[in-house]
Amino acid sequence: MNKKRALILFIVGIILIGATTILHFYNKIYASNTTEEKTIFIYSNSDFESIISILTPILKNKNSFIWVAEKKNYPNVIKSGKYNITLGMNNNDLVNLLRSGNQTPIKLSFNNQDSLEKLAGRIAQQIEPDSLSILKAITENDFLVKNNFKPEMALAMYIPNSYQVYWNISAEKFRNKMLIEYQKFWSVAKIQKAKKQNLTIQQVTTLASIVQKETQTIKERPKVAQLYLNRLHNNWPLQADPTIIFTIKEQQGQDVVIKRVLLKDLKIKSKYNTYLNRGLPPGPIGMPDISSINAVLNPQNHNYYFMCVDIQNFGQHLFAKTLAQHNKNAVKYQKWLNKQGINR
Repeated sequence: MNKKRALILFIVGIILIGATTILHFYNKIYASNTTEEKTIFIYSNSDFESIISILTPILKNKNSFIWVAEKKNYPNVIKSGKYNITLGMNNNDLVNLLRSGNQTPIKLSFNNQDSLEKLAGRIAQQIEPDSLSILKAITENDFLVKNNFKPEMALAMYIPNSYQVYWNISAEKFRNKMLIEYQKFWSVAKIQKAKKQNLTIQQVTTLASIVQKETQTIKERPKVAQLYLNRLHNNWPLQADPTIIFTIKEQQGQDVVIKRVLLKDLKIKSKYNTYLNRGLPPGPIGMPDISSINAVLNPQNHNYYFMCVDIQNFGQHLFAKTLAQHNKNAVKYQKWLNKQGINR
């Protein structure tokens, strides 16, 4: 009887040990192991140790995660990206998420970047590639030639908006996506409106960049656009002060502050000087937003040819049909500048 009892106890002991072992491994794999929600970013050159370092602050048991990750061969199949870790996630689900590369997309946005350099800097703040990689991709000559963009028109390809991308998108794939978005934006209807103004879509962007710089008041932009279209259609020089400011900054540096355009500035030799040259400049003087592009495509019909800052309503302009009326408006503005002590 004692032997039988001993055998039973032995069997029970084995069962208990087995159950304990199973429970131990089950908990390693399936028990909750994350203490909070967190978004993590895994870089393309990350190794397993760096990922452990990122995850440790939110893991209840680091060693159990390492054990499951190694069993699933994760250290050898690391995939970069942005991942949302949820509260209470178990090791199995966590490793499966990271192994799958099923990352969370980001909403990338940009607007009103005055140069390709600034655009690259803005994009680099939001995705993995650095600004130099992005700048190299968006200025690559073969890409520009293939898609009919001259270097001075390269900025026209980027339509300010928000776009869904993956954080680890390459600089080249970002550029290619922006080309697709550019082609989608320029619908048949928009192209027809551009043709109605005797403009190519790149010329629309160039004029829109001037409109953008000329007024920050969105509702005024269709009126400003028509003024410049009146001048273009009648072969008048645009005489747009923002192109002079652009020229000065090109020569003296982007950090120079220009609050007043002087008569001597109008004589600066540059293809962007719309006082010396008729027609549009070679390319945009900045990145126009969609409202400025739409203003050129849908201008407000009028016969104005001149505009001047309205000192009674800053942010808006006084419009004139004749030079005599414009000169009266300009004198008031010049006197105001002098009174404010604005000499440059």
